[in-house]
Amino acid sequence: MNLIGEHTDYNQGLVMPVAIEFAAYVEATGRADRRLAVHSENYSETREFDLDDERARACGDWGDYVRGVAAMLERAGHRVSGANLRIRSDVPVGAGLSSSAAIEVAVALALQPASRQSTADRTALAQLCQRAENDFVGVRCGIMDPFIACHARAGQALMLDCRTLEHRFVALPRGVKLVIANTMVRHSLAAGEYNRRRAECEEGAARFGRPLRDVTAAELEREGRGLPEAVYRRCRHVITENARVMAASAALEQEDLRTFGELMAQSHRSLRDDYQVSCAELDTMVEIAAHAPGVYGSRMTGGGFGGCTISLVQEEHVEAFREAIARRYSEAVGREAAVYISGAADGASELA
Repeated sequence: MNLIGEHTDYNQGLVMPVAIEFAAYVEATGRADRRLAVHSENYSETREFDLDDERARACGDWGDYVRGVAAMLERAGHRVSGANLRIRSDVPVGAGLSSSAAIEVAVALALQPASRQSTADRTALAQLCQRAENDFVGVRCGIMDPFIACHARAGQALMLDCRTLEHRFVALPRGVKLVIANTMVRHSLAAGEYNRRRAECEEGAARFGRPLRDVTAAELEREGRGLPEAVYRRCRHVITENARVMAASAALEQEDLRTFGELMAQSHRSLRDDYQVSCAELDTMVEIAAHAPGVYGSRMTGGGFGGCTISLVQEEHVEAFREAIARRYSEAVGREAAVYISGAADGASELA
């Protein structure tokens, strides 16, 4: 889950994610042939794949994430042995909480021992999972979600440069919790809006002749007025969001949570007005949170068009906040929210 830095990762920008206390679990046992038999406990369904089928294509369901990871492992030179996989996940699907990255990273880690391959370094593994989603599933996501799933440390946020993949950890101050409020409006990034936003950013970058990461706000104002209005707004969000991530990192290192919270609020307004990936339910949730006691800041998180908000809340106010946001959201929109409380968790690991 991303604290700040939304839709910047695929623009070679800066992000600040954490891992949360949800997980996808994959149990793998080897088999003698070159087939994957995959059972999802969540869907009560089984899929079977032939690893030698070079014509395999995405089918539009949960099995694509597994098949895509296997295909990318093969392309990277890891000959995947047949395996029986059993998958269970408690990560909410369609909520902007990286459920697909959780499955992909868990599958990649599980398949390597089953295939008697040495575990790839975690950065290479994250890149492989990104390619599975980009090239097989068809969602042009960035590196952030699989990267944090691979690298996360408990109690810390990760400051990631998505161009160089340089990263460092920033400790979250004690006495605060992450409160994730699920609007229960399900988004579908593969439906086209996510890919459209990325294309608009690429159009803007082409006009400047360099990635938006390298364009300043002053340059945008001076040189970007000839852009189509939508493209100009997308560029403005990305450029200002990168600046907000830098400021947020400095605030967090100084334990200045009030400044950090204001930057979260600015991020949400930019996502709502310039990137146009919010929705009425997300805006309502953020507005409710902004007036609740003990809240430093709140914003939508994830791809948008539904999903979740993230709020940074003083620990002593968490339970009251959970009750208030659920009640007031229901009163405002007539829909029940799911509210989760989490710390910053470790990333993927093998269970004994």
